[in-house]
Amino acid sequence: MRLGERLRRIEREGRLDPTVARMKKLARRLPSGKPRDLLHGVPLGHPLHPITVHLPIGSWTAAVVLDLLPGNHSRSAHALVNTGLLATLPAVVSGLADWSQQHERQQRVGVVHAALNATGTALFAASSFARYREQGTKAKALALCGIGAVGIGGYLGAHISYYRAGGANSADALLDLTPRDWHDLGPLEGFPDGGLGGADADGVPVVVARRGRSVSAFLGLCTHMGAPLEQGELVDGCVRCPWHGSEFSLEGGTVAHGPATASLEVLETSTADGRLWVRHPGT
Repeated sequence: MRLGERLRRIEREGRLDPTVARMKKLARRLPSGKPRDLLHGVPLGHPLHPITVHLPIGSWTAAVVLDLLPGNHSRSAHALVNTGLLATLPAVVSGLADWSQQHERQQRVGVVHAALNATGTALFAASSFARYREQGTKAKALALCGIGAVGIGGYLGAHISYYRAGGANSADALLDLTPRDWHDLGPLEGFPDGGLGGADADGVPVVVARRGRSVSAFLGLCTHMGAPLEQGELVDGCVRCPWHGSEFSLEGGTVAHGPATASLEVLETSTADGRLWVRHPGT
């Protein structure tokens, strides 16, 4: 069995649920509104967490490499270890924000991911203290163990991001399947005025927001975790996701509030003889 398949056992491990519950309580203390959107990465257009982990992982990796090279690089290695320690806070907070808005299978893997990274951070903190006391051999051994723990934790993080699409645009593949010729979605009056309605364009789910004769159509899955947007609601000129509350502006599909970071794809629309037609936006 491949290693990636073995990780799926963690997704089904119910004994992790009490830890998941405790971490959810901690996540609820994070600020809401624009600060929360920043933690998700809304201004960037993609998740913030993968960016914030670069500095601690890069600094610690460089420190371990210096430890293994011939010569005395103790001061530089110590500075790199401390830089990584200082950079862990934004990585932890942004990761907690994203984790709190994922499904159970991602969250179970996430608590193991967090535990390994916490272990690695503690080992690097101990390595820094050993360097301060000029215990070079001990410091190098602790750093080597630390980068091992962080590496395994990173592997679990990649499983969440790629295997389980924890940070990917869950609606992106639909764009390539959207008809490039005009497709009839049905009578315009069949879509609720002042609300959201669902339709199908050659197998591609579409969500329609109608306000009188004004109508907007988008790919019908939330970019965050793939929720069916027709089950959501219109709030202050935005489509609100029914699962995690992401909001997308009717003007261009841009993200008004996270946890989603990728905009909705707006479909071209046309009305003729009281019927609504849509097609691929790039046609």
